[in-house]
Amino acid sequence: MLKFVTDKDGVKRYLVTLKVNGNEYTKMVKANSLLVNFLRGELDLTGTKKACEQADCGACTVLLDGKPVNSCMILTINADGREITTVEGLASNGKLDILQEKFIEHSAPQCGYCTPGILMSAKALLNRNSHPTEYEVREAIAGNLCRCTGYVNYVKAILDAAENQ
Repeated sequence: MLKFVTDKDGVKRYLVTLKVNGNEYTKMVKANSLLVNFLRGELDLTGTKKACEQADCGACTVLLDGKPVNSCMILTINADGREITTVEGLASNGKLDILQEKFIEHSAPQCGYCTPGILMSAKALLNRNSHPTEYEVREAIAGNLCRCTGYVNYVKAILDAAENQ
């Protein structure tokens, strides 16, 4: 059961606790606070991009309990008590994740706006299937739209990461 307080303007604010990139945060949020806005505004994790705000483009993809979700469609209160990984959480101890390294090596990103979402979708795929086929890679990133590339280098990078993890 979420705890709430009503502020002086009559707006209910709910107390949420989330584990984001291994760190626990407890904050007060409005009922209509979207996870993408919480991550960007409250936690300054701006790698999660805000674009279409309709779950069409995938730029806001994060992992929620290990599964890829469009954070523009998740209320922060619905993430209470759950674990979130953003693109900032892929690197550890100053070392890039193998996916990030392979994206660079294969020159996968162009403008880079879609890249965080594609990375997160790819990470979820590799977490559940360490040796995907090209078809499985393409299926996993199908919800991530990119205007600049034909996805060829993204797919190559993900397959290379799978071989070398």
